[in-house]
Amino acid sequence: VARIFANLINCYHNNDDYSKLCQICEENGSNTIDIIEMDAASNNGVDSIRELRDKIQHLPSAGNYKIYIIDEVHMLSKGAFNALLKTLEEPP
Repeated sequence: VARIFANLINCYHNNDDYSKLCQICEENGSNTIDIIEMDAASNNGVDSIRELRDKIQHLPSAGNYKIYIIDEVHMLSKGAFNALLKTLEEPP
């Protein structure tokens, strides 16, 4: 559901003609470099969040927004949660 919502946010149809798909819709988010998904169950350390924070500084290339989906966010360690919270409170 998160990936579908991310595609919807980045879709750049500017009219009601949906017979022609935009690049985001054609790729369906599978190869879009503006939608980054992280599996927090296997990458649950502070270093993973710091690496994600470093990537946040880059502007989107194809879509309007750069979207980060953190799957299984409840599996992050306490330190990783704090690093994520700091990133949300003080964006780079």
